[in-house]
Amino acid sequence: MSGPDMHRRAILKGGALVLGFSLLPAAHAELNALGLPPLVDARLPGSLKNTPMLDAWIRVAADGKVTVCSGKVELGTGLRTAMMQIALEQLELAPADIQFIAGDTLLTPNEGFTAGSHSVADGGTALLHASAQVAALLRAGAAAQWQVDADSVVLRAGRAVATDGRSMHYGEAVKGLRTPGLHRSATATSPLRDPARYRLIGKPVPRVDIPAKVTGGVAYVQDMRLPGMLHARVVRPPRLGARLAAADLAAVRRLPGVRHVVRDGSYLAVLADDEWRAVSAMNALAAQARWEGGTVLPKPEDIHATLEHLPAQDLVILDRGRIRASAGRGVAARYTKQYVMHGAIGPSCSVGHLADGVLTIWTHTQGVYPLRAALAELVRMPIERVRCIHTEGSGCYGQNGADDVAADAALLACAVPGTPVRVQLMRDQENLWEPYAPAMVTNVHATLDANGRVDQWRYELWSGSHNERPGNAGKLVPAWLLAKPIAPSPSEPMLQPEGGGDRNALPLYDIPNAHVVNHFLPVTPLRTSAMRSLGAHLNIVTIESTFDQLAQLASVDPVRFRIDHLASQPRAQAVVRRAAEMFGWQPGARLARNRGVGFGFGQYKNLMAYVAIAVELEYDPDRNDVRILRVSCAADCGQVVNPDGARNQLEGAIIQSSSWTLYEHLRYGPQGIGSFDWSSYPILRFSRVPENIDVDILDQPGQPFLGVAEAAQGPMAAALANALAQATGIRRHDLPLLGQAR
Repeated sequence: MSGPDMHRRAILKGGALVLGFSLLPAAHAELNALGLPPLVDARLPGSLKNTPMLDAWIRVAADGKVTVCSGKVELGTGLRTAMMQIALEQLELAPADIQFIAGDTLLTPNEGFTAGSHSVADGGTALLHASAQVAALLRAGAAAQWQVDADSVVLRAGRAVATDGRSMHYGEAVKGLRTPGLHRSATATSPLRDPARYRLIGKPVPRVDIPAKVTGGVAYVQDMRLPGMLHARVVRPPRLGARLAAADLAAVRRLPGVRHVVRDGSYLAVLADDEWRAVSAMNALAAQARWEGGTVLPKPEDIHATLEHLPAQDLVILDRGRIRASAGRGVAARYTKQYVMHGAIGPSCSVGHLADGVLTIWTHTQGVYPLRAALAELVRMPIERVRCIHTEGSGCYGQNGADDVAADAALLACAVPGTPVRVQLMRDQENLWEPYAPAMVTNVHATLDANGRVDQWRYELWSGSHNERPGNAGKLVPAWLLAKPIAPSPSEPMLQPEGGGDRNALPLYDIPNAHVVNHFLPVTPLRTSAMRSLGAHLNIVTIESTFDQLAQLASVDPVRFRIDHLASQPRAQAVVRRAAEMFGWQPGARLARNRGVGFGFGQYKNLMAYVAIAVELEYDPDRNDVRILRVSCAADCGQVVNPDGARNQLEGAIIQSSSWTLYEHLRYGPQGIGSFDWSSYPILRFSRVPENIDVDILDQPGQPFLGVAEAAQGPMAAALANALAQATGIRRHDLPLLGQAR
């Protein structure tokens, strides 16, 4: 083997050659799968458990100016606005009154990754309690100086106000506190405002990130321009595992505007004084570079059999009751999904600057602290000399190319100390080298008892890793290409209750006898990592499709069947009932030819938001295509912060899940990845966006935030699968449901 194959291993299993990363000792063991620092105090709410000091979250300057900090970052979900609403609710301030900083390794708390619908649930909870405790301290500080009862002091528009009208700004109020002021640990309980008196939480506050995006302003890292900045482009190998045999660097250096050409092993890049000149030099370098070798991929039609025969870590994640070999009426089926691509609208970008011994990286990563550790290892610098600043990217969710291009920016900034460097991937580089959502297989065998209730549930799944974020430097593509490559740390399963490939593999329904096994695959043919909802996409499709079939066997309406099996879950029952009511669900209704209705339900991770969705669609047998006529969605995500934001997230997930479930699949084969542009990667077109989407949010004032961003992906996919089965009379078990020939 050569090139990255030096730090990959080959497995010959079942006649198929499969290549995957070697299992080497894990780096940065202090970071768990969510990228969090060590636990400090388990009694504290949300992310305060890991970062308990109040002034890590809320800072008040001597002049009264307030800064609110968060480790969770804006990914286009409206999170920045929601976090501001939460903090300002307790502090009696307006958005224009504060400086809000998110995702800066120099200035903000380490909250790991902005992922898994944890942002409001964990980061928002931390800000809610931190701001409430700071507000109480501000009242106490003012009261101490006035020698009055703290309960008589109120906060109003940035000032502490006494009953006699005296007032002082927040900076003056802090002076009344004993040392150490706000530099103190949070407490386990907080004087929270009564939800009935909320001014901002639960209200549709306009998003602060939207104006620049709709007016052509500086909104993304792609828009950054620093004085004296060079533009860089990289040249990636044509396929995974290929090694650079030869390249005429001298000829490219003579091109107009080219300032530097970098080669380190198989790592190639050009830096120029103008972006188009950088692109032209990249094209010239790519045209005459000669590559050797490369990984041979399996055929798409062979991938699921390949996965089922790979070495696996077999994890029993549920073993309840007694599984019997004999059964009554039941359903047995195998479901699959293909690899899916993120398809970020804007190719990933990063800006790097090495100045005065400090490397600063502006990046749309979802985890500035874990990335900083990986970049420090990559460029061999002390971690305290590396700073990562989150800057929103045009297209970022899950793990796309953001971390890889940040590594490019780090390497190239170090090649030209003192000069800022902007690196942007090209469309084909983004598509060919991003970590894909894993292909998966599920097997289910479920039976009914004599009363028509689900009695036996046997389930197993096969999946590679859904979490290959840094991690160590070897998780980054540029690290594989260097003359001295860095091997990735080993792939590890994400354990329950969060789960990875087994996310939502545990049915929430009341089933007395159940056995669920996750066959975690440390080594798989393609590079994979996180995409919205992880394994919940296929697992909920499998569970909900099976429940529809079991309901039919029991001669019970599928909505009633679900409600009957959720007796221990009243909030789940409530969203199921509400979605059916919104839809006008009619048990046994006769539909026009080629029309179908379907239902899907899930509680994301069995921990977070409850979502139920009903769908009506029309199938076109001549085109093997569907029109989604209407969608009704009911969701319970606990206390809603911004109802517009939550509704946008649910609508976006419904549309994105429709695209995944019906159309999307990566094209690949023995010669490599074939989905290099938009014409070679099928997605939902505007003409096929659901014609009507109706969303209702069951607000729960005062209840914990549950997180909603990823919760609709699985239920929408399941509703589509069930509706298509009714419309066609045939149940399809392989995603995408409309096949792979499109």
